[in-house]
Amino acid sequence: QVQLVESGGGLVQPGGSLRLSCAASGFTFSSYVMRWYRQAPGKERELVASISKSGDSTNYPDSVKGRFTISRDNAKNTVYLQMNSLKPEDTAVYYCSANNYRTYWGQGTQVTVSS
Repeated sequence: QVQLVESGGGLVQPGGSLRLSCAASGFTFSSYVMRWYRQAPGKERELVASISKSGDSTNYPDSVKGRFTISRDNAKNTVYLQMNSLKPEDTAVYYCSANNYRTYWGQGTQVTVSS
């Protein structure tokens, strides 16, 4: 049974940091590109970070570049998203996704940036 379980979301003040985790099971984690997406109310789902199967290549959109860092631990079947210098516009539900010939999604974790 494939599972992607996100954790680490919550309420943080502007300028603060959060670290999201996504624990994977039920598939060969190291064979999948991993991505983090977010979706704010009334908006389309947006890609915020991706990491190659080995972890040696990452990509970010300009909106989060320099503030967010994606990493993975293939021994622990886990992908992380370190988010620094958070802004109110980062408020969204954050989802992890595993991508190969199939795509798997987690259930999401809420991140709220507010004073």
